[in-house]
Amino acid sequence: MALPLTEAEAWFVGHGLPYFVDGIRDDVRAHLGRARLFVVAAIALAVGATAGIGVGLWSGHASFGISIGATAVLAILALYAVRALKTWMMVTWALRRTFRSLGLLFPLATRALPLLLLFITFLFINAEVWQVASSLDGGVLWLTVLLFAGVAIGFLLVRLDEELDQFDDDIDGAQLIDACRRTPLEDTARRLVAEGADLNADAEVHGLQKANLVLVLLISQAVQVLLLSIAVFAFFILFGVVAIDDAVIESWIGKEPIYAGDVRLVSQELTQVSIFLAAFSGLYFTVYAVTDATYRKQFFTAISRELERAVSARVAYREQRRRAA
Repeated sequence: MALPLTEAEAWFVGHGLPYFVDGIRDDVRAHLGRARLFVVAAIALAVGATAGIGVGLWSGHASFGISIGATAVLAILALYAVRALKTWMMVTWALRRTFRSLGLLFPLATRALPLLLLFITFLFINAEVWQVASSLDGGVLWLTVLLFAGVAIGFLLVRLDEELDQFDDDIDGAQLIDACRRTPLEDTARRLVAEGADLNADAEVHGLQKANLVLVLLISQAVQVLLLSIAVFAFFILFGVVAIDDAVIESWIGKEPIYAGDVRLVSQELTQVSIFLAAFSGLYFTVYAVTDATYRKQFFTAISRELERAVSARVAYREQRRRAA
């Protein structure tokens, strides 16, 4: 029974659900102890404060210090999450799935981008937007991007948790067999149905396992939002180079645009405006992605169906572990 059990656990890991595996979940739970999290948070704050104060004093701009300090804290926490909390398994699955289904990204772009670009392009040729964005130094601009990202993640966490309510509804025999078909758990599922076992005893998902489902949905959505934001950034850089003359930029911001080096192609102001609008577009698309019914039907439902299948397969996995023990 050891080999089928190992294969079943590898199946869950391969589908971005490492917390469904008892051994991995126990290891992650140990890394979430209060004492360990306190140490990690203390190290992150110490490194962030040191880096922020150092950069702030070196550059003479408090905003640079704050942005670098905040980035250092987030980087350390993210590194701990990736390595100790095994989120790299979820990220790997999300990236693999996203790039495997890049063909779906084009209809997504054709649905979300036209109205977005129509609105954002109006802002792009607005003098006030250029004045605001170009007046931001690098630190404040980066903090603005982090703010947009934080709001988007917070919105997703609230809405995605609601999507999971239906995952642990009553499971019948046909649903269990269908979920486990062509998986290492297929024989166990058929045996459970044949024996008339209570399939709903292990159906409820909670704790770290529910967190795993939320994180998988969050990472998958974040990858799509990032790709769309990069597309918007590239569009405005290209549009600005082609259509926005230096004289126009100077009339908007009241000074000559700044270029890095001798190549006068992409100005600092154009880059900052494009980053600002791309970050705002990412926030807009995040709201659109979880509220637009057509988008959810075409893209979000497919991921939800995979996760719902995994929740059903977990019932067979729990039984297989009991028999192995």
